Amino acid sequence: MMSTHHPSGTVLRGVGVGAGRVIGPVRRMPHPITAPEEGAPLPAGATVESETERLGAAAQAVAANLRARAASASGDAAAVLKATALMAGDKTLLKAAGKLVATGTSAESAIWEAAEAVALQLEALGGYMAERATDVLDVRARIVAELRGIPAPGIPEADEPFVLCAEDLAPADTAALDPARVLALVTSAGGPQSHTAIIARSMGLPAVVAAPETAGLTDGTQVFVDGSAGVVIADPGPEEEAAAAAYAQRTPLPAFGGMGATADGHRVPLLANVGGGADARAAAEAGAEGVGLLRTEFCFLGREKEPGHELQVSAYREVFDAFPGQKVVVRTLDAGADKPLPFLTDSTEPNPALGVRGYRTDVSVPGVLARQLAAIAEAAGASTAEVWVMAPMVSTPAEAADFAALCAAAGLRTPGVMVEVPSAAVLARSVLANVRFASIGTNDLTQYVMAADRQLAPLAALNDPWQPAVLHLVRHTVEGGVQAGGVPVGVCGEAAADPALAVVLVGLGVATLSMNRRALSPVSAVLSTVTLERARELAALALDAPSAAEARKRVRAELPDLERFGL
Repeated sequence: MMSTHHPSGTVLRGVGVGAGRVIGPVRRMPHPITAPEEGAPLPAGATVESETERLGAAAQAVAANLRARAASASGDAAAVLKATALMAGDKTLLKAAGKLVATGTSAESAIWEAAEAVALQLEALGGYMAERATDVLDVRARIVAELRGIPAPGIPEADEPFVLCAEDLAPADTAALDPARVLALVTSAGGPQSHTAIIARSMGLPAVVAAPETAGLTDGTQVFVDGSAGVVIADPGPEEEAAAAAYAQRTPLPAFGGMGATADGHRVPLLANVGGGADARAAAEAGAEGVGLLRTEFCFLGREKEPGHELQVSAYREVFDAFPGQKVVVRTLDAGADKPLPFLTDSTEPNPALGVRGYRTDVSVPGVLARQLAAIAEAAGASTAEVWVMAPMVSTPAEAADFAALCAAAGLRTPGVMVEVPSAAVLARSVLANVRFASIGTNDLTQYVMAADRQLAPLAALNDPWQPAVLHLVRHTVEGGVQAGGVPVGVCGEAAADPALAVVLVGLGVATLSMNRRALSPVSAVLSTVTLERARELAALALDAPSAAEARKRVRAELPDLERFGL
């Protein structure tokens, strides 16, 4: 992605993944804190006394900063900050570090090693105490940053709202992200399916990813971010100021009324993607018509051993109870690739994205899937939710048939498959003849169809669900469902959260759309402005386009309400 000159300043191009136009100052994400040399000696000229004093002062400064932030925060955020402040002043931690300093170790190495030991002890205790190990390591990084005189890790602090710039953002980085403080997200790496992109959509933030030249932006630089066009302009002028002002005055989106439909009344149920009970309750409050994707990994990740039956039943029941009488589609464990599990996956695989992941783990480690299905069945039996179950990474008709048989053995009556492997799309009629429904995972389908790792910024243009090749496979899958006797095909990938692309998907014959709850309102609003026939015409425009960019451009040009709503 190259930069170009513009009357107002330098134009930096990337991939837009979150609609919106804003202007604000840049704040860069601090680099992660690197570990000091193990057992590093006292700095030149330092004494045990001066180094101990320096360590104590750094810990006090960190605690004071966290207390000040807690005072201006509220709810869960305030509670977390207060707890972390207490950890920064923990006498046990500081005493252990002080003993290491007394042996001639530097303050940085001492606090690093002492915190490591405390964290290991907490993890060994399990439960709530194990969860506190992360807090200890966070405090460790903050104290070391204070000792080094560099910015603390995590979301930067500022007195005014800002545009957060980074190479990329990890899940941990964004856990404390406050949309009231962050105007937009800009990353030099990542892609349209990266974690940054998913976070931007879920929080409703303008965002541009895969813009390598934004790495040169410095703190304080004023930038204009256009998340729809994928443009960042340094030192914006009157034209950008007018665009940002117009966006601020956009027509408010109507709240989702709980029933997705086109202008002529064609029903398109709008469902939610969730990852646990809290997610499910929030989605229900937002009006979601059910759950189109329950990511069951939330039960398994971070564990050394497979979770027990009762724990799984309780976790699934919490989600089901949030949607009494409504559909909840459960995806069985999608371990592997970016979600490794020590008891299930092989971390030494040379190419994990093409390795033993999803449904394939049942071959390498049989029994885990059957036990999960038993837990899902028990939870479903105790709930009024209409529970459907689908397997990820199904590649062949035989795999689809085998999974349906496993579901039947567990007493689950509505088996389905995720279509994300191209072979499943190509053989859709044969694959879907064995199950009751299918859901297209556009994130993985896109990266496999285009042979482009979705995390790699240089491949971001390829890794775009607007790619005509991907849209042709969506249509082929829908047609396969019709030929298999009317098997409904939905979409649960991030593509469903793009209001313009959602119109195209409906035009291609997709029956349901599942998305993060924040997308329900914009998708519903735009869908309600087109008839089914018009959606089919727009889908034809996208299918005939020579590129993803041209497909997007053609369709957006025919949907004037996108501009009205600031989408």
